[in-house]
Amino acid sequence: MNLKSATNTPSANIRAMEKRILDKIIGDGYDSRIRPMGNASVGARGGDGPSMISVNILIRSISKISDLDMEYSVQVTFREQWVDSRLKFDNMSGQIRYLVLTDPNKVWRPDLFFKNEKEGHFHDIIMPNVLLRIYPQGGVLYSIRISLVLACPMNLKYYPLDKQICSIQMASYGYTTEDLMFVWKHEDPVQITTNLHLPRFTLEKYLTDYCTSKTNTGSYSCLKVDLLFKREFSYYLIQIYIPCCMLVIVSWVSFWLDPNAIPARVSLGVTTLLTMATSISGINSSLPPVSYTKAIDVWTGVCLTFVFGALLEFALVNYASRSDAHRAALKQQQAALAAQRKWDLEHGSSLENEHVDDRNTAFAMRPLVRQHGDYTGEKLRACEVHVMPKRNWCKRWLSKFPTRSKRIDVISRIFFPLMFALFNLVYWTTYLFREDMQDL
Repeated sequence: MNLKSATNTPSANIRAMEKRILDKIIGDGYDSRIRPMGNASVGARGGDGPSMISVNILIRSISKISDLDMEYSVQVTFREQWVDSRLKFDNMSGQIRYLVLTDPNKVWRPDLFFKNEKEGHFHDIIMPNVLLRIYPQGGVLYSIRISLVLACPMNLKYYPLDKQICSIQMASYGYTTEDLMFVWKHEDPVQITTNLHLPRFTLEKYLTDYCTSKTNTGSYSCLKVDLLFKREFSYYLIQIYIPCCMLVIVSWVSFWLDPNAIPARVSLGVTTLLTMATSISGINSSLPPVSYTKAIDVWTGVCLTFVFGALLEFALVNYASRSDAHRAALKQQQAALAAQRKWDLEHGSSLENEHVDDRNTAFAMRPLVRQHGDYTGEKLRACEVHVMPKRNWCKRWLSKFPTRSKRIDVISRIFFPLMFALFNLVYWTTYLFREDMQDL
């Protein structure tokens, strides 16, 4: 029993000393409404300068980055350090390294706020996540865990091949730079947890900076952290780009169907067009209605144009097919008339028999020697036969397809894929190998 009391005596004495020190430094003589004395060498005013607050933050997690609301959620451990000479105490020859204050409201604290905050809250489970230490020389360490929803204005011109800069801006609300100044801690001003994971973005880098602003009431000290997020493209490649390519290619199947297969070609064209329009509507529903054209708008717009063009191509083929049928009917009618005339000539009336002798006489009077003009005509026809195979290869190839409707389909089989491949070359060259002006 005596040994146990002896063992607990030093600890009990230290706790008692801490109590006496706290009662002394934050007793009736300390006023938490008054800021501590500042550094006289910085902007001295009547022998007093601004209080210097050293800041550093630990980014614990980033839960979401919303393109629609242009905001992101972040959880941070926020730390401030300053010197308050009124809180100096005797450390009892090194026995007391620092004092822990459970009620931070008893000492003065900087009036820092987050300029781009939309929502925020402290964490109180199980106890308030707040730490306040007082060191022998009057140094104060204040640490608190905060969850914030911060505004992040985005430029979606290159979406989804873009990079976005989201900031954390911290400033003094009531103290001007003559009374209070925030500075970044020299070593590790920003720390990021090692298991930070974002589903659609990658945090490439960050940059600390100062953003002191001037208003009608004075100049206020401000700090900011710029976080550069790169959007993960693999998700959009699987969910948007490949399905759009497949829809465009499916719309080309109608070029290989028979021009007379009207129900199949119409249903295929209308289905792909409606599916493409629905996909575009779903993509736009997750994005804010901006006034400029995005990279995804160019892609979906061109894909929709190709699908619509395939549907219009069928309308042209159908018109050409009906025109071909009309021409074929005219040819059949002309052939029937020619056959009728031939039959009439062979089985003519008696009037034709009266002129038989005249025709025989005319035949007898024809010369037996070929005239020079006849030889020249045959020679020209022979030359034409030799010249014909030398005409344009494209015309020779198209001549294999007798109808205009079939020729339109054959040309479309080559023209549409070629133009889509050219568009892909220009699109990916423009957006993948651009000079990104959004880099930090």
